[in-house]
Amino acid sequence: MTPAVLVLPGRVSREETPRLCDELRGLLERTGTGVVICDAGGLGPGPPGLETVELLARLQLTARRAGGLIRLRAPGPALRALLDLVGLPIEVERQPEKREPPLGVEEAVESGDPAG
Repeated sequence: MTPAVLVLPGRVSREETPRLCDELRGLLERTGTGVVICDAGGLGPGPPGLETVELLARLQLTARRAGGLIRLRAPGPALRALLDLVGLPIEVERQPEKREPPLGVEEAVESGDPAG
């Protein structure tokens, strides 16, 4: 099953935290996947602040209490550094590397190519 996605708002405020936690809890209950992807790609234009860290910590706690977990999608380098700095271990959704071929695709080899 594909995990549900919770898109985080462009600006994060403490007032939005309870609503987003309720939304996360509902997604976990409705989908039954046990994982919700928190899309952080649209977070505010400036550097992330402690409001963002607090939101993610509360979302992680809400997910764990509901028997699930969250994964971050597209966190910027500043957000990843801030999470590392404050010691908040949140799993990041794995993205295939740009040079890595998609699964199930093999490179063609010409008959005259040396083995390598």
